[in-house]
Amino acid sequence: MNNLSPTPLLRLDKISRKFSTFGLKDICFSINRSDYFMLLGVSGAGKSVLLEIIAGLVTPDSGTIQLGGNDITHTKIQHRKIGLVFQDHAIFPHMTVYENIAYPLHGLVKNAKEKKEIISDIASKLGITGLLDRKPSRLSGGELQRVSLARALVQKPEILLLDEPLASLDSLLKSELRSLLRQLNRWGQTIIHVTHDYEEAISLGNIIAVMHKGEILQSGTPSEVFSHPKSQFVAHFTGARNFYRVKRSDEGNEALINETILIKLPASEGNRDGFILVRSEDIFLSKDPVETSAVNNFKGVILEIVPTRSGIEIVADIGIPIYSVITQESLQNMGLKEGQSCFIHFKASAVRFIPG
Repeated sequence: MNNLSPTPLLRLDKISRKFSTFGLKDICFSINRSDYFMLLGVSGAGKSVLLEIIAGLVTPDSGTIQLGGNDITHTKIQHRKIGLVFQDHAIFPHMTVYENIAYPLHGLVKNAKEKKEIISDIASKLGITGLLDRKPSRLSGGELQRVSLARALVQKPEILLLDEPLASLDSLLKSELRSLLRQLNRWGQTIIHVTHDYEEAISLGNIIAVMHKGEILQSGTPSEVFSHPKSQFVAHFTGARNFYRVKRSDEGNEALINETILIKLPASEGNRDGFILVRSEDIFLSKDPVETSAVNNFKGVILEIVPTRSGIEIVADIGIPIYSVITQESLQNMGLKEGQSCFIHFKASAVRFIPG
């Protein structure tokens, strides 16, 4: 029986690059064929520079890049089998959509009929067949992004690199382009997608890497990264609302917030101080006292009731602000209002301890 893992499609090993005020530091990760890899981080984290290194636009000071098991660290961009879509589209304004898509094929596909078939096929997949004769000045932002994708895909790249492709689009166009990107990935296209939006990362990626100050702090599946952050930065950046510094009590399975609020933990982590995280969806809220197996129970006052995409966010004061998410139906059934008292419950198993 062969237990050997397949060779990753792309492997980065200790990629570093110094600039005057910034640098990438020992970047390591690998992705498999058909992965949708989200590179998540704030502006200035180094995400775009890393894409440019993978594409061949920037040369690293050290480290190696392998594509399909072959070292491409110093391979020229035109020989890397990698497509790149910039945030600003980078479409030639004097060319038609057809001519823009055809541009990467110059010198590669000389047969006019074959070239036309290739362009017609990619235009059909991206829903831009009716735009082929137009100039870029007559296109919307979403249409321009589709043309950029078509031009990057026309050479059938092994990997498609996307630098903030949804950043300049309105909500409707973002939704449409997300659906298109998911479809491309379902067709087998491997994608590396840079974003600063963690909701975008969750909705598209099967692998997420959080990048900060030139380093990858954590990578894994969305569930691993968002439910089990390994650092304070990752927890905050991925939208953790109930994130508190704690001091461990003498009991190994307890911790104190502000030296007054006692939290029961799932198991002893040793007598270390650090942080705790409780996801909003793991917190049960009631209008009246209830019998529950949860060991963390607090009486509080409702500060805010805020509609969100995922439900109704309730902000309660239990000595610290704590956030719970409930459904609209639950809100109506309980008749909750701001200023009312409430009860907060969560299990010890819902508490994640992060040393620090």
